[in-house]
Amino acid sequence: MLNSGGRKTVHLLGEIVVTGPKSLIAGNWKMHRGGAHGVALAKAVLAAASKETLACDLLLCPPAVVLAAVSHVVDGTDIATGGQDCHAENTGAHTGDISASMLAGAGATYVIVGHSERRTDHRETDADVRAKAEAAQKIGMTAIICIGETGAERDSGQTLAVLSRQIAGSVPAGATAAHTVIAYEPVWAIGTGRTPTVAEVAEAHAHIRKELGGKVDDPDSVRILYGGSVKADNARELLAVANVNGALVGGASLDAASFVAIARTAP
Repeated sequence: MLNSGGRKTVHLLGEIVVTGPKSLIAGNWKMHRGGAHGVALAKAVLAAASKETLACDLLLCPPAVVLAAVSHVVDGTDIATGGQDCHAENTGAHTGDISASMLAGAGATYVIVGHSERRTDHRETDADVRAKAEAAQKIGMTAIICIGETGAERDSGQTLAVLSRQIAGSVPAGATAAHTVIAYEPVWAIGTGRTPTVAEVAEAHAHIRKELGGKVDDPDSVRILYGGSVKADNARELLAVANVNGALVGGASLDAASFVAIARTAP
């Protein structure tokens, strides 16, 4: 059966064993840590994570110029790598762009699409995001599809309507739980130090889970990450919220100790 967190619960000898999507802690390095600095950070994360058994999956999304080197550092370990964006086409005359297959060739198994910074800075639409997700999923990569409301949309009571619209427009038809991750990132909380209340996060994630019911084959198995000023000191509370299956971490992922400390709190 399902509990309020959207996870399956099985009763064994009187005990409740909670199963379901394994938490994913993803580090989005954004436009930081290129070259030797990126390799050093990857080695530091690997060293810190290797000291203990973590209950979650770890993912590093470095700048494209250092993706292959970071993938080499974590090759053969439980740490995965991903790209921060991809083009909707696999090849073509698209100067400066990177295809999903190129990312895969550099070792990536995930790619972030539709991050709020790209939706804002590059005017990406839901249709653009959907096309990129389709391109990634077509070659077997997992697309981390980002959605979230602005401060103005939150203040005007449009949060749930925005999430519904973005899910409808950004998640490809026929998407599977195996190759789809959703990241809820309230735009007004990214890099600001502000975070929604636990109740607000719970409401948003529950709504996302419900909306996925008409888009994905097994919505209860889709990992829904929270992203927006996640730090070691608030991660435990956020990751305990129903329907939160991990975190998309920005600034705190640039410090290995902080990143692994967040992962340590994952249920």
